[in-house]
Amino acid sequence: MADTTGFRGVIVFLEKLGVYDVVLPFLLVFTIVFAILEKTRVLGTDDIDGKPWPKKNLNAVVAFVVAFLVVASTSLVRIISEVLANVVLLMVLVVSFLMLVGVFWGSKEAMLERSDPWMKFFMIIIFIAIVGILLEALGWLRTIIGIIYISPNTDWAATLVLLVIVIGFMYFITQEQKGSGHGDKGGDHGGDKHAH
Repeated sequence: MADTTGFRGVIVFLEKLGVYDVVLPFLLVFTIVFAILEKTRVLGTDDIDGKPWPKKNLNAVVAFVVAFLVVASTSLVRIISEVLANVVLLMVLVVSFLMLVGVFWGSKEAMLERSDPWMKFFMIIIFIAIVGILLEALGWLRTIIGIIYISPNTDWAATLVLLVIVIGFMYFITQEQKGSGHGDKGGDHGGDKHAH
């Protein structure tokens, strides 16, 4: 029998009340939808003192209804909970990796610039991981993997992977050529100006 004393008992009690299955998902969806409606102002604006302000009452009602509909679906709540838990786990793993990288940097600050190729690489990896987390929560990941590996004719999968690699390589090469080309043009213009 599980120990339900102390803080663990409080968590179990809140779980029985439905805080984790109803209240928290409701607040999360309501906040996100309300923030998006306030930012985009798709439901119109009101002129107050000559300034446009979003219609908070309409935005709040729509966000409330959407959040209520999401909470009413147990499958959606399960997907949201699973995705958020895995995303937080991914975040902890990334932070742990950066901490280990910081050990090798010593006293220097280990930071990646936005233009750094490593930053783009990490963003692609994280995007793929998030897509995988979503597919796993929806129950589609194993089906997709099964189609790729169980299908007797996997030539199309190998061809697709090869095409992706070739296109990525060509894009990488052309980007480098464009960057070097701009530099050469700038140098030529500079030489022309000095010649004149």
